[in-house]
Amino acid sequence: MAKEVSPGVKALRKVVDDVHADARRAHAEGKLVGWSSSKFPCELAAAFDLDVMYPENQAAGIAANRDGEIMCQAAEDLGFDNDICGYARISLAYAAGKRASRKFDPETLEYIINPNSGKPLKDENGKVVIDPETGKPKKDPKTQVPYTVLDDIFEIEALPETTEKEIAYKNFRREAIKPYRQMRIPQPDFVLCCNNICNCMTKWYENIARMCNIPLIMIDIPYNNTVEVHDTNVAYVRAQFDKAIKQLEELTGKKFDEKKFEQACANANRTAKAWLKVCDFLQYKPAPYSGFDLFNHMADVVTARATVAAGDAFELLAKDLEETVKKGETTTPFPEKYRVMFEGIPCWPKLPALFKPLKTHGVNVTAVVYAPAFGFVYNNIDEMARAYYKAPNSVCIEQGVDWREGICRDNKVDGVLVHYNRSCKPWSGYMAEMQRRFTADLGIPCAGFDGDQADQRNLNADQYETRVEGLVEAMEANKQAKEAK
Repeated sequence: MAKEVSPGVKALRKVVDDVHADARRAHAEGKLVGWSSSKFPCELAAAFDLDVMYPENQAAGIAANRDGEIMCQAAEDLGFDNDICGYARISLAYAAGKRASRKFDPETLEYIINPNSGKPLKDENGKVVIDPETGKPKKDPKTQVPYTVLDDIFEIEALPETTEKEIAYKNFRREAIKPYRQMRIPQPDFVLCCNNICNCMTKWYENIARMCNIPLIMIDIPYNNTVEVHDTNVAYVRAQFDKAIKQLEELTGKKFDEKKFEQACANANRTAKAWLKVCDFLQYKPAPYSGFDLFNHMADVVTARATVAAGDAFELLAKDLEETVKKGETTTPFPEKYRVMFEGIPCWPKLPALFKPLKTHGVNVTAVVYAPAFGFVYNNIDEMARAYYKAPNSVCIEQGVDWREGICRDNKVDGVLVHYNRSCKPWSGYMAEMQRRFTADLGIPCAGFDGDQADQRNLNADQYETRVEGLVEAMEANKQAKEAK
């Protein structure tokens, strides 16, 4: 029986789908469509009625559909180093026209099925059907998929259309490109970038602008080595906001619309407050959902936080969760025995591999930092400038430790699982020191594992499982020691 989806989750899915549909429609109508980093102030773009897509979300979606490796390799073949961000590599390959596609026979125009794909075929009694020739389970043809290959959209569009055969071939190549959500976004007419989430952003978006020969609007947020954000820092960022507005005016040929900006800010504040409320439900025992669910909803708070629809959807999700808590229920499909903070971005191509050992040992993720970091709340443009200084990779380590330890206390965690993400050097670089402080300050065990947010070649599932087992043993020992007192 399929898992029931709550009204709030359904509404959030529609929000994302609508954002992408609107952008594709705008592109088809000849309107400007841009690509933006996740932490660029979307309120500025909203003041000009611009449709904006988010490559980070797209890359996560591509990785979750297990096509991160082929797209990362495509970027490497273009000359980009395999040591840079997996999101960046996927995005750069996409900007260059590369697409994950289904393999087909060019003569018959039939897909070539990967024999290793698909689920075991079961009979009417639910038993796996064994192939008498091989002695192995037969594959259910309904679940088998073609091989994945790389194609080039620019090469496809340049193909001739002079004969019926040529037209059929060209159309089939178009159709063979994988159609999953968040894959197909229009090529950009401009790019918006803010480096407060990641220092790789600067060169990533500079390269996209160069490759596509389009304008780049950049907002620089320097690293803040103090807990407080000084007024001089705010003035520096505010000046860049003002410059970005002038650049957007030149780009669009429109004047900055104060009323639309104020409405976008009001919408974004409403969305952020509802989002943070949703995040806070992880404090309940048992938690009404898993922290991994927050990662799935981040697409909405990134792509649509300045819209009315996003605020509506998150408020509806909060109501759903209130009811779940009142009933003492949870959507997590196992009893919650241990609670942990998951530090970092998940390994999108290997989510089942991440989840399985946690489920086995009754470990629920009840605290994350990456998700609530997108909850900006402010009252004016100067406060907005100050808020944008509070992205996780712009703050000093003292601020970073304080945030994380506060979440660990509020969400009553028994341990911390740290993802040393090869794709994210700014996030992972200080994690060893973070891990040391968690243990010293909170008295809870920590375990780290090596992985990657997008490139599945960099995750060893066996190593991860071993680290989870070690963390569970340490949490159980802690629990027994407390009970013995």
